[in-house]
Amino acid sequence: MRTRTAGIAAAAVAVVVAAVALPLFQPWRVLTDKVVDEALPGAVPISTTSSSTTPPTVSVESPKPSVPRSTPPAGPKVLLTGALITHEHRTSGKVAVIALPDGSRILRIENLDTSDGPDLKVWLSDAKVTPGRAGWHVFDDGSYQNLGDLKGNHGNQNYVIPAGVKLESFRSVAIWCDRFNVSFGAATLA
Repeated sequence: MRTRTAGIAAAAVAVVVAAVALPLFQPWRVLTDKVVDEALPGAVPISTTSSSTTPPTVSVESPKPSVPRSTPPAGPKVLLTGALITHEHRTSGKVAVIALPDGSRILRIENLDTSDGPDLKVWLSDAKVTPGRAGWHVFDDGSYQNLGDLKGNHGNQNYVIPAGVKLESFRSVAIWCDRFNVSFGAATLA
């Protein structure tokens, strides 16, 4: 009788632990991937392919009087860059803070490769990027700006930097797991 009661109690404890641990840790996310491939805003793709089988026509015109040309609009401008290093989970990719022609700024992450995880965020931080375990937990110690949820754990992504954010206040980017207060990976901005 005692063995049966102990077995039932152990099963009940296991069910309660699973009911709490599974939503908290989300272990199935180790096996999931989300790929995002966003274009750089303000960049105009140039196509060099044509579906026409007709050769191009070249025409010769008489010279026309010179007309002043307007300056073409400026394209995106890279302000800061960095390379992601691994912290809690293997992470790689490049980051850049880019000023767009309309005056807005974005954080661009290119070729991101990291693990999927619960509650991942993209942060600008004033923390120094330190390799190894010493750098895992530092990004919430000082000032940081949450740019939003990580859109995917692979690919190219853009995150809007709010107009009031002073870039000189931040020196790093972190892929931050808010649930467990740990960096998956980070980059120094220079």
